[in-house]
Amino acid sequence: MRAGLTRKTVYNLFATKDEIALQLIARVEANDAPYRDRIGAGEDVFSLLEAVFIDSAHWCLANPSLARLALAPTERPSLEPPPDRPSFQRLVRDILLLGQRQGVIRKDDDPNFMALVLLGIYGQAMLSALSRGQFSQDEIRRIIRILVEGIGERTSPGGVSPGTS
Repeated sequence: MRAGLTRKTVYNLFATKDEIALQLIARVEANDAPYRDRIGAGEDVFSLLEAVFIDSAHWCLANPSLARLALAPTERPSLEPPPDRPSFQRLVRDILLLGQRQGVIRKDDDPNFMALVLLGIYGQAMLSALSRGQFSQDEIRRIIRILVEGIGERTSPGGVSPGTS
């Protein structure tokens, strides 16, 4: 009604309610320019990851039905982000690539794989939060800290990164 469309027009444009929801999710994912600017400026990766996931958590809690569809898609994501459109997976992968360039994210693992791991854990945490109806920024920070300890740049026992002296 707010769009000024009749039900018939909507169903002429979209075959199912899921198709409408997927288009709405795609619009949200396409609005990543502010984060891309921050990537281009070389912002601290951990602050950027935190901001992206906190903003996403707020969106999920404000749009629970769409969020459940986005967080638990019927089709499993592939290792590579979708080539034909912006995606949350690509944004997270690009932030991890920035972290690799900055030397704070390990370089011996594929950023596509690390992004899927990060998104998988985040998605499960958000699905739990949606069932509770709340999620704190501290929980996002804790998830990022725990995961980054696993994907952070490896150091030798003396605290020096391998290959440096």
